[in-house]
Amino acid sequence: MNGHRGFSVLRSEAAGAVRTALVSAENLQLTLKTELSQEEQHLTPHTHTNGGPDETHTKGYCTEVNEDLKEMLESNKESLKLEAMKRVVGLIAKGKNASELFPAVVKNVASKNIELKKLVYVYLVRYAEEQQDLALLSISTFQRALKDPNQLIRASALRVLSSIRVPIIVPIMMLAIKEAASDMSPYVRKTSAHAIQKLYSLDQDQKELLIEVIEKLLKDKSTLVAGSVVMAFEEVCPDRIDLIHKNYRKLCNLLVDVEEWGQVVIISMLTRYARTQFTNPWKEEGVFDEHNERAFYESDEEKTRDETEAKPYMMDPDHRLLLRNTKPLLQSRNTAVVMSVAQLYWHLAPKNEVSIVTKSLVRLLRSHREVQYIVLQNIATMSIQRKGMFEPYMKSFYVRSTDATHIKSLKLEILTSLANEANISTILREFQTYVKSQDKQFAAGTIQAIGRCATNISEVTDTCLNGLVLLLSNRDETVVAESVVVIRKLLQIQPTQHSDIIKHMAQLFDNITVPMARASILWLMGEYCERVPKIAPDVLRKMAKSFTSEEDIVKLQTVNLAAKLYLTNSKQTKLLTQYILNLGKYDQNYDIRDRTRFIRQLIVPNDKNGALSKYAHRILLAPKPAPVLESAYKDRDRYQLGTLSHTINTKASGYLELSDWPAVAPDQSVRNVEVIEPVKEWAPSLGKTGKSKPAKSSDDKFYSDSGEEEEEKGSGSSSSEDGSSSSEGSDAESHVQKNSSQSSEESDKSSSQSEKSSSESDSEKKERKTKTPLQKKTVKPTAKDSDSDENGNIAKEVNSSSAEESSSDSDSESDSDTHTDSDSGTEHKKETKSKAKPKVEVKSTKEVSLLDLGDFTPAPVTQHKSSVLSPSLLGDLEGLSLSNVSSTIQVSGPAFVPEKSHGLLHRMTGKGLSAQYQFPRQPCLYQPTMVSVQISLTNTTDHPLEQIHIGDRSPTGLNMHCFNTIECLEPEASVTVFMGIDFNDSTQAANFQLCTKEDHFSVSIQPAIGELLLPITMTELDFRKEQGKLLGMNESSAIITMAAENMTSQPISRPVATVANLGVVPSSQDNVHRFAGKAASSGAVVLVTVELRESSTALITINTEKSVMGSMLLRDLKLALAQA
Repeated sequence: MNGHRGFSVLRSEAAGAVRTALVSAENLQLTLKTELSQEEQHLTPHTHTNGGPDETHTKGYCTEVNEDLKEMLESNKESLKLEAMKRVVGLIAKGKNASELFPAVVKNVASKNIELKKLVYVYLVRYAEEQQDLALLSISTFQRALKDPNQLIRASALRVLSSIRVPIIVPIMMLAIKEAASDMSPYVRKTSAHAIQKLYSLDQDQKELLIEVIEKLLKDKSTLVAGSVVMAFEEVCPDRIDLIHKNYRKLCNLLVDVEEWGQVVIISMLTRYARTQFTNPWKEEGVFDEHNERAFYESDEEKTRDETEAKPYMMDPDHRLLLRNTKPLLQSRNTAVVMSVAQLYWHLAPKNEVSIVTKSLVRLLRSHREVQYIVLQNIATMSIQRKGMFEPYMKSFYVRSTDATHIKSLKLEILTSLANEANISTILREFQTYVKSQDKQFAAGTIQAIGRCATNISEVTDTCLNGLVLLLSNRDETVVAESVVVIRKLLQIQPTQHSDIIKHMAQLFDNITVPMARASILWLMGEYCERVPKIAPDVLRKMAKSFTSEEDIVKLQTVNLAAKLYLTNSKQTKLLTQYILNLGKYDQNYDIRDRTRFIRQLIVPNDKNGALSKYAHRILLAPKPAPVLESAYKDRDRYQLGTLSHTINTKASGYLELSDWPAVAPDQSVRNVEVIEPVKEWAPSLGKTGKSKPAKSSDDKFYSDSGEEEEEKGSGSSSSEDGSSSSEGSDAESHVQKNSSQSSEESDKSSSQSEKSSSESDSEKKERKTKTPLQKKTVKPTAKDSDSDENGNIAKEVNSSSAEESSSDSDSESDSDTHTDSDSGTEHKKETKSKAKPKVEVKSTKEVSLLDLGDFTPAPVTQHKSSVLSPSLLGDLEGLSLSNVSSTIQVSGPAFVPEKSHGLLHRMTGKGLSAQYQFPRQPCLYQPTMVSVQISLTNTTDHPLEQIHIGDRSPTGLNMHCFNTIECLEPEASVTVFMGIDFNDSTQAANFQLCTKEDHFSVSIQPAIGELLLPITMTELDFRKEQGKLLGMNESSAIITMAAENMTSQPISRPVATVANLGVVPSSQDNVHRFAGKAASSGAVVLVTVELRESSTALITINTEKSVMGSMLLRDLKLALAQA
């Protein structure tokens, strides 16, 4: 009630806002003038004459163009208006200002022409914010357009409405967004998510109402909406993690199908979410054990028993789900998506799994230089912590001559980080080439990199120093200067061993002109003056001569050198020091004057400062720590990779920090989703109903060892048979109900594959013990193989009740429709072995109905109806004769069943009803001449769909067995049904109507030629006999060039079985492969021979009396075998 009251209040506010806006618009309209006043007309020519001739010409041309466009827009012809709007949008695209046309354009907003209306809305979105008052004139038209049948018009109207940034229409926008969030079209819902961000920036007081809309849109199953609503979530309420809990698994599963920029936003959000919900997978003491699921399912007793033991780290299944579903996106063509997945793995994955992103990141280095720059920055941060990730791809980071300077610097940074004892020789050889580069900045960076390598790897320190000393004789001043600076830093690390280098640098001092290099040499002389007692005074003498002409930085170091020599060798340098201090006392730079005054008072004792001079030696000649040569990217890992903050190394506006891992994982049950099963879709029960008695299920007899003995005792009167029959019927019905809910769960992507197995294994245990029907279940995550378990259960249940099907009261066809056609699982294999004897016995009593494959008609017990069989039971029927063929030629199971499905009805065309079909390649249960077709129906709306059935069909004589009417299909639920269609050995499409209670949709199923066949088994001798009867006009052949991969038996069988539903015939020749099948409708035999020849060629021969079918099959096989 509160929700309805709030909605009515919101609607009343919107109505008031509309009235206010319209009053404002009317007042505005009164002030608009269509003609210039006389005064303005007099002023107009003077204004034009003030400008130059070119300006006048341009203005006149623009005015003339605008006048022409206005006339066209005000014309009565739709074609002229449409042409005018195309020109206007073209002007906007070129950056021209078309705002003068706003009044003329806005008049056409109510046009009935869809194309014109779209272009008008494009224009309004561009200028609505600038011309807000004029846009308000058409606000009622926008509101009407929100109800337009065309989804593009509805979305465009909402986009324009949200672009009018006037606080007065906030209630109208809020109402429009709420209604659009419930729209049938996912495109409109996507637009409403975009409008949420615009409204929030306009009025942040609407936050709570917008959060309600975001919460609703987060539950949307459409991939079109997911990215946009997560973007709205990040803008409006990024801290409301509780909204994500129930939608987490759905977002993980939808991620692969979401559009690319939506993937980037969702991955970023899920990275933050995972850091708050899962424990740290990087624990050193923990042993990673992702396959051990006991932690998730263990009982309370096991937990208490294991508390004292050291537990290995076990990853949360939802954590694993996120990593598993993002991994395929590393192959994305969008670099932003790849970068997002890489940062997710870096921040969330166990350390032994992070390396899988390496290859994808290296691949991105082939992109544009802008992409390279961002990727290299992130690699530089990664390579500091984990060198081993990128070491195998070291050559990818070698510098190319065409690289920009900033790219070269980043590659240099990465190569330096990757350097170790094993590869340092290779890297130094590469650096030798870089030092000779014409790019001075890059050459200087290389010398710094050499210095870092010498610091990090002690084995090459001497080699690097010697190499840098050789560079001191380089002609390039930049190289020499940088070499001196780096040598100075290296000498500080090992000063005792390198006095020769200091002497060599002193000898080169006169030739070095770069101020920084000269200052570095002077600093070295002063710092280690005791190691070069003869050379340092001579250098000071030279500097005294050129002191006045030196740069400031050199003068400062000269003063420092003089002071240090005065303290250590005052006899030789006392006069020189006084001379230099006198020069500095009158220097133009106040820094030098201040330094000189300070040094004089410090080293020259007098009565006033005698106390300070005692500490001069300790101040000037104190041991100094060696500089640490570090990477500039060392501290950047404090920002999330791939963000703007990481790129600029400063916290940017809007940056959301990653939280630390929780010490204890929060409750994982908050992500469990309750799935309520849809209303059963089978028809009401027909015939007599019996009161079920508590009797032992025949399924227990069938699978128990004493089953045969119990049957031999013959304990079953007609009354007890009826009782057990109805009991089994209810059991089977409840079981089908369970499987129907399971199939709806599979279509619901909000739960992962890992969730299904758990719920099904639990329900399987309950079925074996109590057989209680499941009404509601909570989905929990586990591993895999849900399909095989499900099919296994289906097969067991149906076979157990097959002995007494004739007295069952449920509708068999609808029951069988709820099952899938796969026939997998070890349980089913076990059944097949144990079936043989019971099947023969049952067949002698009541299972004769299995061979009667006609339509179901309610009748007395003597008339058989089609059995409650899913296609998974067709394997049991393979041994039964379905057509009049010889005993040696029998229908067999398919060699291969393609999983590809075809669109039958799109959800947009079907108003929310979506349908897919595929060919399960099994004999049809309804008639032997029909082809079995599996159809999956999904309700993508938010309301139930009723009375789903097959309507009219064409051609008129089309023989089709329809599925029973589905009474009700709940929202977001799916159901699988089966049909039989007799295509009459033709690829002509079967056209029919798929109907609901309110609508009829025309659909068509067009089979490939290979789907009209049934595989048969025969010996090689029989194959040759049949082939001998089908020569001449009945034979088609062609020689093709085979793909190299298809030149062996296994690869040949696969493409042939993919194209056509054929059985494999044993062959005594290695180079000849034979396949056999028969046409489903006519029963005509189709024989295929593939003979491999030299030079990768092959002869394909097809023998069949259906020559058209043979030629079409030959064409398809040629294409399949010629491709790899």
